[in-house]
Amino acid sequence: MALRPHAAADHLVVGRIGERAAEVAYVRRGYRVVARNWRSRVGELDLVLARGGVVVVCEVKTRRGWRFGEPWQAVDARKQAKLRNVAQAFLIASGLRPESVRFDVASVTVANGGASDAVVRVFEDAF
Repeated sequence: MALRPHAAADHLVVGRIGERAAEVAYVRRGYRVVARNWRSRVGELDLVLARGGVVVVCEVKTRRGWRFGEPWQAVDARKQAKLRNVAQAFLIASGLRPESVRFDVASVTVANGGASDAVVRVFEDAF
């Protein structure tokens, strides 16, 4: 079954809303954004943030509802391994030498498709 042309674009918009909502949640907690949607041939990191000597690699998962489960449930063992590899590439490319690296998952639900109703749950040290 093929996606409707606007369905794929809509999915990207919802993803961007979720990433922005997660970013705002971190900034409010005193983190600074180091990188957004950092890409390499290995893969992509949604958000890289820092506070103190800690660098946080955050995978953001956004859904419109719970029909397919909670958004965070999409970050399986395979995805976690990939994120570790991409994070290593990022650290090498950026030259950052943090005291520690933490992997978080931001689970964002957008009920009506708008940024104003986004609910963000951050799972720190998720894997």
